[in-house]
Amino acid sequence: MLSIPAPAAVSGPDAPPTTTTAETGSGSLYSRLLRQVKGAGLLERRPGYYTWKIAVTVAMFAAGWAAFVLVGDSWWQLGVAAFLAFVFTQLGFLGHDAGHRQIFASRRANYIFGILDGNLAIGLSYGWWVDKHTRHHTHPNQEGADPDIEMGVLAFTVRQAGARGRFAAVVYRYQAYFFFPLLLLEGISLHVDSVRALVGRANRPRAWETVLFAAHLVGYLGVVFLVLSPVRAVVFILVHQGLFGLYLGCSFAPNHKGMAMLDAGDRSDFLRRQVLTSRTVRGGRFLDMMLGCLNYQIEHHLFPSMPRANLRRSQPLIRRFCRQHGLPYSRTSLLDSYVQALRHLHAVGRASREDPASAPIRLSTDPQPPE
Repeated sequence: MLSIPAPAAVSGPDAPPTTTTAETGSGSLYSRLLRQVKGAGLLERRPGYYTWKIAVTVAMFAAGWAAFVLVGDSWWQLGVAAFLAFVFTQLGFLGHDAGHRQIFASRRANYIFGILDGNLAIGLSYGWWVDKHTRHHTHPNQEGADPDIEMGVLAFTVRQAGARGRFAAVVYRYQAYFFFPLLLLEGISLHVDSVRALVGRANRPRAWETVLFAAHLVGYLGVVFLVLSPVRAVVFILVHQGLFGLYLGCSFAPNHKGMAMLDAGDRSDFLRRQVLTSRTVRGGRFLDMMLGCLNYQIEHHLFPSMPRANLRRSQPLIRRFCRQHGLPYSRTSLLDSYVQALRHLHAVGRASREDPASAPIRLSTDPQPPE
């Protein structure tokens, strides 16, 4: 008999950020900012917002698969694949919010929603992702500590480019050109990593994660190959997973890529570490919806448990606080955020061509001055 245990306590996205006493003392900058944010009610739950957000997203998920069955064995299914890629990413944003305990006050409720959303609906291991994302939040853009910059296929520092062999160094020379095409493989990569995590985990107390993931895999492949001919089924999966990875990758890429890189020994305090390595992307409510409010990345990294609906409201307050205390606050357009990311990747590749051994470790653009 399988039961769903309450998840173990974790730091980072599933709990308040881990900081030292010096960082959170009554006189620290972060504690002063925290008092302002709490005073404005920005850390309070938004149950009404998440009720309709979940309802709409689940309705789109059901409508997408209903359309898939109704369209039948036709090349029009590529349009359904694109729609479902959008829906899967929106579900991914909800799983991200659950991982940060933005949706429910109870850790157990967020966990149950997370495994239903991640493992069952879109086929990603929620437990594996929370662990990975926790480490990212604790050490953003820090070499050797942030898993999001330890990708293998891309080098974010010259040290990485020089340490992975001659062939890899040659590939890194042109990595800026490969960046967006590689995102087409991100969805499949996440599924593969999820399988590895669920199968290879030395101690697997949460059997439901494996059961739900297996149910997704069997259901997804079963429905696709039952409705479509083998060729159309394979093409549908490639288009669906490719667009899902591209959309998901393009939503997360503006947040840190091209921002300051921290070496392994960096000891910056929590507040400075987050504002140095993150950027906020300008945009209206449509962009907020398309990016799951991840465009408010400085705000999100400073207050991971803040409901996404409050991030837009917190942005002027946090930006003003950074200005008052001489802290960098990087804010730019979506297009420019991609340009900065590609420039950084190109700079790393160019420096590795010249002399990987002697090139500086930090090649990212300097943090932008406050606007």
